[in-house]
Amino acid sequence: MGLEQARDWLKKYELEDRITLLSESSATVELAAEAVGVEPDMIAKTLSFMVKDVPILILASGLSKVDNRKFKETFHTKAKMISYDQVEDIIGHAPGGVCPFGVKEGVKVYLDESLKRHDVVYPAAGTGNSAVRLTIPELEKCSGYIEWVDVCK
Repeated sequence: MGLEQARDWLKKYELEDRITLLSESSATVELAAEAVGVEPDMIAKTLSFMVKDVPILILASGLSKVDNRKFKETFHTKAKMISYDQVEDIIGHAPGGVCPFGVKEGVKVYLDESLKRHDVVYPAAGTGNSAVRLTIPELEKCSGYIEWVDVCK
């Protein structure tokens, strides 16, 4: 799982060549930004939640924090992150490499408005040492997202 799933998914959109395997860990926003050589806010972090027994991913800019009030207004439930030890089983990627590319069936993907501050963002590619350089239109095209949401502070 992980990198191969992400690569196969991105290949459908002719974006697999955008994956960069890093010699350093990219498992956190700070590590990813340092490894890629960009500002932390340009990292598209992927947050995993359960909404009424449905797993969802929200991609947000690296320095953004989820606003519980906005989350509840949008999803009509309290924000409940998937526990670290369940992420891989539920989503299909291990923590540190979670991305919207090649996730398990039934996982819903949302993009947070915070990403729109940037022309280019860097989500993970299924591993804790990978990144994908994507413009916002490319991210829209290949993420399988349902809609843009505004759930961050």
